[in-house]
Amino acid sequence: MPAIWSGTISFGLVSIPVRVLAATEDRSVRFRLYHLDDLARVRVKKVCEVDEQIVTGSEIGRGYEMPDGRVIPVSDEELDSMPVPTARAIEIVGFVPETTIDPVQLGTNYYLAADGPVAAKPYTLIREALKRSSKVAVARFAMRNRERLGLLRVYGDALVLTPMRWPDEVRDPAELTPGEAELSQEEIQAAVDLMESMTTEDLSGFSDHYREALEEVIRAKAEGKRPPKASGEEAPARQVVDLMAALKESVRKAQQSRGEDATVHEMPQPPAAKRPTATKAAAKKTSGRKPHRSA
Repeated sequence: MPAIWSGTISFGLVSIPVRVLAATEDRSVRFRLYHLDDLARVRVKKVCEVDEQIVTGSEIGRGYEMPDGRVIPVSDEELDSMPVPTARAIEIVGFVPETTIDPVQLGTNYYLAADGPVAAKPYTLIREALKRSSKVAVARFAMRNRERLGLLRVYGDALVLTPMRWPDEVRDPAELTPGEAELSQEEIQAAVDLMESMTTEDLSGFSDHYREALEEVIRAKAEGKRPPKASGEEAPARQVVDLMAALKESVRKAQQSRGEDATVHEMPQPPAAKRPTATKAAAKKTSGRKPHRSA
């Protein structure tokens, strides 16, 4: 697996040479653009706006466009020689509990591999220290022409670097949240029950149904067969439903799919105020009468 970046982890005065490698891979089915008339591939070519000539990669540079339209060229050499301490280092700046990190800030994960025999001991040292502390490291590093914050944590026996968004890059979701809605404790508890019935610790059984269906369509067409069609079931209508009934039915189906007791028990109701029995009421009524005087 080719490394996409190399440098050192800076942990106080300890330096750990590492290589950065992609931790995930995209398994999506890839399409190409083609000409409908003859099925020839359509390629995207880079053309100069002035002379309308096709330009190659060696003829293309990068630059920053000023508000007045001027372009300031910036070369790769100038970017590489910028006075940034994190240009070739992952500088650990602190440690925090992992639960304090907002997942909205997290990006793609990268594996950090020890680069050479000299890195083995300090790599193992920081890995075991992170395990024992139950914390994650917050680090600064520069990659792809920008400085980033990142989380350094343990995954299995490897160190993983997860780039983070800067706090000012996360949009405020306040305007997206709906107005407050009245909910009963019974409705909230039913939702919690549904979560419990759907809780799992193993995600290995999940698969990409869309990719599998798409591969089946491509396979059928390649063999000259008709591709499979959707079942024709209509999408559920967007209508107001009985929330409690929907939650209880969802719990029942989730439990049934897991082979559990699918009986949905009613929530216990608070005891109602006791009304006086007929006998007590009659006695009270009788006791309230004036005694009869004989003539």
